[in-house]
Amino acid sequence: MNHVSIVLPAKNEGPALKVLLPHLRGTHPDAEIIIVDDGSTDDTRVICQEAGVICLSSPYSMGNGAAIKRGARAATGSILIFMDGDGQHDPADISRLMEKLEQGYDMVVGARDWESQAGVGRGIANTTYNWLATRITGHHIEDLTSGFRAVRADKFREFLYLLPNGFSYPTTSTMAFFRSAYPVAYIPIKAAQRVGKSHIKPIRDGIRFFLIIFKIATLYSPLKLFVPVSVIFLFLGLANYFYTYLKDGRLTNMSTLLWSASVIVFLIGLISEQITALTYRRHD
Repeated sequence: MNHVSIVLPAKNEGPALKVLLPHLRGTHPDAEIIIVDDGSTDDTRVICQEAGVICLSSPYSMGNGAAIKRGARAATGSILIFMDGDGQHDPADISRLMEKLEQGYDMVVGARDWESQAGVGRGIANTTYNWLATRITGHHIEDLTSGFRAVRADKFREFLYLLPNGFSYPTTSTMAFFRSAYPVAYIPIKAAQRVGKSHIKPIRDGIRFFLIIFKIATLYSPLKLFVPVSVIFLFLGLANYFYTYLKDGRLTNMSTLLWSASVIVFLIGLISEQITALTYRRHD
């Protein structure tokens, strides 16, 4: 069996780690366990020392994605397991991820059901992400934003430069794997209620919702987003033209503006498509 490294980003997750780490060590005694302490102000480092696991500490918080990148660089295993440090993910599911990975996949994601979502708002947002990503990629995506996944280390490290320092590393890595034709699979999991206070903030997460929607498209195929928008502007311009022509017998500035917007949006999509292609060019 390939050597496994389990990477957990954690920020002030001391109470959850006290329970999780002994369980994790008991179920996977041979795995390399790395806690990436993202500027915690609690006793995270002491807990890690007592549990006998590696702790990479940052002097200040740099974000969940930054912790994932740091952990991926430090890990020595050929297989990386990413899971949250808040106690939501069951260590027993790691074996299921590994079994699926051994079937020839490069990434296996633990897909949460509706009951495992962090509230109705988050559930609706994740359902929207999954639907849009499925439409754009042509692959059925069951959980785009799940942080519980197993990946082949060499494949994952190809995309470290793409990963943001914030919270959308699952989205970015999934779209990157699909774009590069690395097979991705999903297995159903049950996520428990997190230990401690959630870091979710409605306004911040609302903005993040729209940013992730945009990122889904630009990371895979921008034209699949920009072309429909361009066509909508085109038909709105035509509809406005027919209306004003039949009513006043003339072409209005609004029709011209809508047609111009249609052309501009299409050209932006075309340029974005070329930029995306250059982004995924491999550097040896």
